[in-house]
Amino acid sequence: MEVEKLLKKAEELARKYKIPYYEIRINKINATHIEIQNSHFEDISSNVEIGIGVRAFSGSWGFSSANETRRAEEAIKIAMKIAKTSPGNAKIYFGDPIRDESEIKVQKSFLDVDLEEKITFLTSLDSLLKGDILPNRKIVYGDGTKEQLYFNSLGSEIKTITPRVRLSFSVTAKKNGDMQTYWKIFGGTAGWEIIEKMDLEHWTSFVKEKAKNLLNASLPPSGEFDVIVDPELAGVFIHEALGHAAEGDAVKNGESIFEDKLGEKIAVEELTVVDDPTLEGKFGSYLYDDEGVKSKRVEIIKNGVLNEYLLDRETAAFFNLEPNGHGRAQNYNYQPLVRMSNTYIEPRDWKFEEMLEEVKNGLYLIGDKGGQVDIANGTFMFGAKEGYIIENGELTKPIRDVALSGKILEALKNIMAIGRDLKIEFPGYCGKGQWVSVDDGGPHILTRALVGGLL
Repeated sequence: MEVEKLLKKAEELARKYKIPYYEIRINKINATHIEIQNSHFEDISSNVEIGIGVRAFSGSWGFSSANETRRAEEAIKIAMKIAKTSPGNAKIYFGDPIRDESEIKVQKSFLDVDLEEKITFLTSLDSLLKGDILPNRKIVYGDGTKEQLYFNSLGSEIKTITPRVRLSFSVTAKKNGDMQTYWKIFGGTAGWEIIEKMDLEHWTSFVKEKAKNLLNASLPPSGEFDVIVDPELAGVFIHEALGHAAEGDAVKNGESIFEDKLGEKIAVEELTVVDDPTLEGKFGSYLYDDEGVKSKRVEIIKNGVLNEYLLDRETAAFFNLEPNGHGRAQNYNYQPLVRMSNTYIEPRDWKFEEMLEEVKNGLYLIGDKGGQVDIANGTFMFGAKEGYIIENGELTKPIRDVALSGKILEALKNIMAIGRDLKIEFPGYCGKGQWVSVDDGGPHILTRALVGGLL
């Protein structure tokens, strides 16, 4: 693909169709995906994909993509025609042109590791996951290096290289017809070194023992309790219940409880919530978003006050603000949407032991087992992997299949203590019509919420 020729053609077409703004993303992705179920390889793929995505704006957006470079000019023309013929009176933030080349460096590139070596590693991992009363085990591995060329009509030319890797493994324990599953996930914007540094024997033993122990755990009590949540569960809560509500498009469309609340105190003064794509090595990190805006740390809540929304070019213009680098797309064939990156609660100064001492009758909940949230009416329900009853400041009986529920704004004001032990190491994918890599976390949190059993 002759990039200079393509850009000149884009300028010509923009003049022809009277398009005030357009942007072009050219992606090259080297990716490997491997899945193993009970020693059987369900999927092994290693691919190189090249494609182009084009957006044009003229009061509304037009978008087109192509996975064949010979169709690049056609994609530009289609995007501009759609923008020109679609009615709309929206505005977008333009800003100044940016010229940059940036790369997230790795110690050992995935491209320097043979597929055979990756398969050998995962086979060893599968062997370590075997054990008594453990009939099922699953491993999912993925890596990818994305090279992106970004151009827009303002004159921006940005080249970025971003590596990502993620490894998850789980086991299911079975006894007397009862089955319990436990898992662990690793990942980040790094190279093969993140895999080589793993303590496989420790983490496989950890996951197996957790699954087995859950078979002997009790169901939780029901009611309103003082609850300590661990960094993983604190992270998924802040991502799902608060992060999505702070996405500019949800607020703009009247679908968020945070509409018209910017600058209001909505939480305890000790609470600060951050979304930061600039964090080194985290799974949700990136250098520039997919609208050519440099990544930026955003303090969604600062000292209890709703401080910032997450914004792309269009929502920034709607709120008369500047974008903060949160327009992200799954791939070249998707349009950017307002998305989170690494979302977490800033630590304070409480020790975990001090939190325990505060609880006379409550629960300690550990890990994320999925859930649901309604950001329009402000309710949530999350499951925890495991937990413990707290009696007079002591961890006692183990519990399982626990659900935590409540109202978002009430939960933010019910926080009684925020720990000092920050962890942001829970890599995953966030869905919003398309999938992007994210991370989340926080320290231990002491709050009050409704608790019950998972159905």
